[in-house]
Amino acid sequence: VQLQASGGGLVQAGGSLRLSCEASGSIFSIYVMGWYRQAPGKQRELVARITSGGSTNYANSVKGRFTISRDNAKNTVYLQMNSLKPEDTAVYYCNAELLSVYAARRREYWGQGTQVTVSS
Repeated sequence: VQLQASGGGLVQAGGSLRLSCEASGSIFSIYVMGWYRQAPGKQRELVARITSGGSTNYANSVKGRFTISRDNAKNTVYLQMNSLKPEDTAVYYCNAELLSVYAARRREYWGQGTQVTVSS
């Protein structure tokens, strides 16, 4: 199982970016997909997550600015980030809780990080 993230980059404050993350491999079912971020010197924190049924939750700091969505047919999760602020600068990691066809129980998988830099 692999999670491939894309879409990071450099943007000015107030701008927008869209992150994508596709899960691939021997997947039986994906339960939750989400995005976390880690800024230099800080712990990794949850940004947003979405269940297979479409329920979402967000970090307070991004509510109203970020929108998470997923395409279950494509095993892909998206994060639309609007009104970006310099404090959103971090490495963003996608995450999925899923059941592999070869596993007896579900577990978490992580994608490689993608850098988001917001300049002031």
